Amino acid sequence: MMCMSAHPFHVMTKPIGPRCNINCSYCYYLEKETLYPDEKRFRMSDAVLERYVRDYIGSQTATGMRNVLFAWQGGEPTMLGLDFFEKAVALQKKHCPKGVTIENAFQTNGMLLDDDWGAFLARERFLIGISIDGPARIHNAYRRDRAGRPTFDKVMAGLEVLKRHKVEFNILTTVHRENAIHGKEIYRFLSGLGTQHLQFIPIVERRAGNGPLASAPQVDDNPDNVVTEWSVTPRVYGKFLCEVFDSWYRRDVGRIFVQFIENQVAMWYGYPASLCIFSETCGTGLALEHNGDLYTCDHYVYPEYRLGNIMETPMAEMAASERMEQFGLDKRDGLTAQCRACSYRFACNGGCPKHRFLVSRDGEPGHNYFCESNMAFFHHAGDRLKSVMLQPAR
Repeated sequence: MMCMSAHPFHVMTKPIGPRCNINCSYCYYLEKETLYPDEKRFRMSDAVLERYVRDYIGSQTATGMRNVLFAWQGGEPTMLGLDFFEKAVALQKKHCPKGVTIENAFQTNGMLLDDDWGAFLARERFLIGISIDGPARIHNAYRRDRAGRPTFDKVMAGLEVLKRHKVEFNILTTVHRENAIHGKEIYRFLSGLGTQHLQFIPIVERRAGNGPLASAPQVDDNPDNVVTEWSVTPRVYGKFLCEVFDSWYRRDVGRIFVQFIENQVAMWYGYPASLCIFSETCGTGLALEHNGDLYTCDHYVYPEYRLGNIMETPMAEMAASERMEQFGLDKRDGLTAQCRACSYRFACNGGCPKHRFLVSRDGEPGHNYFCESNMAFFHHAGDRLKSVMLQPAR
């Protein structure tokens, strides 16, 4: 009998693997090509696609879910062409039980979007996340194509396609060395682009000492914890969060929804985290590669975190495996003593395990790189976070 997951889980699907039409300096996923040295196409086959669609719907509905969300990412998913997603939607309709709603979202750099894409995305009600790092001079600092050319103008053209076809979209912004010092400007620019929903993701990558992808980075690989030149520093990221919060709080409560702030407001009211990085445990957000390989997390696509392949083992069985459960519990059990004693633990829970490579005040390894950032934000915004739900929309 197939072991079913006791709870719903989320899958970030990489149907084109790490292939992308641009070459962002800070992208951690482009190097994943070396995981599959013999791969030429990096395109999910029809057989893998149908197995995924069928099994994912089945695994979610078995837990009582009546809404099933498919999340497509890359690389750049639009490189697969419109026909791939037309096929995916047809398969979803084929395998969808009565009374279940299917939703789709994908993350894109927007450069390949045209009116054909716009019409399809509107008709099938896709939610699009479009990556924009700020105004042109800031966006183009790291987001350039493979010939080194700036991408901002093409991204803006893609954004206009979404607006023209009334496709629902949000904006995802990576926070790095170049844009983190411009918190107010970044927020003003993004909040004027026509969406109510903004996401900010801080960029930090340690320099690997054992070569890319040999295994997940270990402390001994980089004992001095040297980070890449595009990584945001904890102090500057904390200041960025505070500037964004102040700008939002002054005029946009109830009008603009910033994912980080939404999550914190809920947690300060005692609700569970909506962002996995702030949850007490993890282990419900898996990553699926183009060939059906399933990994514990999008940030742990390394050989030792491969759970198996969906063509060989049911997805739900892997999601409910002891390995996956332990991966999730390790986040809670690996907290430093400083974290366990912290009065803000309820709002942070030690952050993402990927970012736990500093030492605590007591010299204990495994402390969160962004601890200083979060503490700055909590001290700055904590009292106002408690009052946000009581304020009317402006």
